[in-house]
Amino acid sequence: MNLPNKITLARIALIPLFVFFMLIPPWFGMIGSGTSSIPVSHVIGGVIFIVAAATDWLDGYIARKHQLITSFGKFLDPLADKLLVTAALLALIDLQLLPSWMAIVILSREFAVTGIRLVAAAEGDVIAASGLGKWKTVFQMAAITVLLFHNLPFSLIGLPLGMGLMWIAVILTIVSGVDYFMKNRHVMLKST
Repeated sequence: MNLPNKITLARIALIPLFVFFMLIPPWFGMIGSGTSSIPVSHVIGGVIFIVAAATDWLDGYIARKHQLITSFGKFLDPLADKLLVTAALLALIDLQLLPSWMAIVILSREFAVTGIRLVAAAEGDVIAASGLGKWKTVFQMAAITVLLFHNLPFSLIGLPLGMGLMWIAVILTIVSGVDYFMKNRHVMLKST
């Protein structure tokens, strides 16, 4: 197994640890005071999420630079991303830091796109991520990160920073999903 795939597997292995720290009671105490306080366990969970999210860039960079791209990696990398994002969104819902409808929109798009990619792969086609999809991912990861740290006392267009970023992520999720399906409708038509 090559290094990028090992890094991807490490990202998957971090997910249960991330969930553990996000969902345990505040056994380790709090940081800050009043409305600006956050459980130490959430800080640890947030750092684990950042590390896991950063490995997504790292494994792709190493795979491309050293020509270590494998079919297993093409399958595992997006799966690891979806598992990490799903775990984070569900943790945020459980902590009442994110409305469930936003998570449903994001996860529905992710599973629908994965379905189209699987159909395309069965037909021998590979569908690359679009620029809109990449921007969606950037805002999604930024929003999740800020929300994991309880929004912090910053705002964006009158909203707490995390929710402002999440609104942008949700809009990009919808727009990039529509764009994805329009550009790849031939895959669906060919397979029916």
